Amino acid sequence: MKRVVLIVLDSVGVGALPDAHLYGDEGANTLGNIVSARGLDVPHMRALGLGHIAQARLAPDPHACGGYGRMAERSPGKDTTTGHWELAGITLTKAFPTFPDGFPAAFITAYEQAIGTKTLGNVAASGTAIINELGDKHVETGYPIVYTSADSVFQIAAHVDVILLARQYEINQIARDMLTGDLGVGRVIARPFAGSGNGNYVRTPERRDFSLEPIAETILDVLKARGLDTIGVGKIEDIFAHRGLTQSDHAEGNAACMRSMINFLKADFQGLLFVNLVDYDMLYGHRRDVEGYASALEEFDHQLPQVLDLLGPEDLLLISADHGCDPTFRGTDHTREYAPLLAYGKWMNSPVNLGTRQTFADVAATIAHYFDAPQRFGATSFLNDLMEGK
Repeated sequence: MKRVVLIVLDSVGVGALPDAHLYGDEGANTLGNIVSARGLDVPHMRALGLGHIAQARLAPDPHACGGYGRMAERSPGKDTTTGHWELAGITLTKAFPTFPDGFPAAFITAYEQAIGTKTLGNVAASGTAIINELGDKHVETGYPIVYTSADSVFQIAAHVDVILLARQYEINQIARDMLTGDLGVGRVIARPFAGSGNGNYVRTPERRDFSLEPIAETILDVLKARGLDTIGVGKIEDIFAHRGLTQSDHAEGNAACMRSMINFLKADFQGLLFVNLVDYDMLYGHRRDVEGYASALEEFDHQLPQVLDLLGPEDLLLISADHGCDPTFRGTDHTREYAPLLAYGKWMNSPVNLGTRQTFADVAATIAHYFDAPQRFGATSFLNDLMEGK
């Protein structure tokens, strides 16, 4: 029974990429700047080699046992879909479009006609701010609030008592179907909220992401075609438009995703368990909450031994990220950063320096190599390097 567990610590970058200046992100370092600003107690990730990644600014554990390194993102951009797709083997040559001044008026008119109602907003805004800015008017009129951000997203916010969830998801799917070509944003996101008004609106956990379908084969497609299990936890199913998965649990938030991952590890399966832990990005990175971000990382580290104990003798654990979202940085945007790379199997007896990888897709190449599957991702497996630690 061979299994790979791939955990994406959403937005936990480790230092600005060489082209970060093109994104206004020079000096960003999500993990390192958190350590410098607040300190970080993560002994179990240090035991896997996290402290040996210089940009993490953590003391190296002299007894660390695992593979460690960092990965450059070869695709342009710094959004969730781009990062996850590259981890799974797809490298983009063109970034997903963004709309800092809102979406074209012609599109908004066509969208309003398609859903049978006017909309509010159509601006780049903070999701928590705009529901309190326009929430009362939305409740009064019933018009959904549409907005975007520095990411490639079209977001639709609506009160759960004004537009029922099923209808919210329906109008998001309509937007997804319409946003193609030059308007083809990476994600359309349903942002339900609740509350009684007067600035007291809060988002609810029923968020749903409607992504573009992957434009090429992913490691999920490869493994599924070979009859292996491909299990997604968290928003993985949304990011890959439900493609390539044999099973999924759309758990909401880190705590629920950790419980789901642990339950899957206690069960028998053979293949890939792909997990996204979103809270670092959604709750703390965009809100520039250093303390919340650090505490969430420490909570994951506290739970990590349970994950390690559930690994079988042939299992491989991979921990990485999809982009940065430095909570010490200016603005509220993602940051263009390297992703950390930690790899561990109970068959390893010594640390292995995996260096700086040239693409996130090395993860997909390694997983394919591990399962003796074809690798057509234009990337390099580091499985043989890990074997040096046996």
